[in-house]
Amino acid sequence: MSESNKTGGMKVLVNGIFKENPTLRLVLGTCPTLAVTTSAINGIGMGLATTVVLVGSNVVISLLRKLIPDKVRIPAFITIIAGFVTIVQLLMKAYLPALDKALGIYIPLIVVNCIILARAEMFACRNGVFASALDGVGMGIGFTLALFAMGTVRELLGNGTWLGINVTAKLWDPAIIMILPPGGFMAFGLLIAVFNRFSSVKIRQTGCQGCQGCELQCGKDDGGEVEAQ
Repeated sequence: MSESNKTGGMKVLVNGIFKENPTLRLVLGTCPTLAVTTSAINGIGMGLATTVVLVGSNVVISLLRKLIPDKVRIPAFITIIAGFVTIVQLLMKAYLPALDKALGIYIPLIVVNCIILARAEMFACRNGVFASALDGVGMGIGFTLALFAMGTVRELLGNGTWLGINVTAKLWDPAIIMILPPGGFMAFGLLIAVFNRFSSVKIRQTGCQGCQGCELQCGKDDGGEVEAQ
């Protein structure tokens, strides 16, 4: 693999974790994010299940992108995604029944998760198999990390445990609201604020000609700086 291909592959992989994190940057997949993150283990389970579907559907859609007629591409994408969701759900029922029961309806609802359909439409149907697989891995990691972080915050504050281990329950009374829907919204907003605060990168504007060919989507501010979106 050439050096340029390695660099491009790394950019695709990292893109889903930081620059276009599906949960904390693009605010996609909000329904499972708020619903299943009452514990850190649920967040990991949901994230990994979604990652498997993302990678599998991206690869297959990339392989078939020249064969699927444009008029039926969305139904075809959903059919492919549904196939991988079925496989994941059956495997979880067989080997991880407790986690499958905890996640409940949100496993089959991965079929209509806007993160997966968005990557199929915006990336997999326009790029090669390897890049599409990396995109699925990157987006899946970003989604999993976001759910794990949110599950950690809510479980620690709302139940006094982390991954089922007693951490703060004997130190102070847990705030039950954090494992209820209002706590989900509060934790979600807090994580988005923190993530965007520390992931914003400002670079010095050196002249209009310097922006030609720049891959950053920039907006000039009054201070002569541009902020990477």
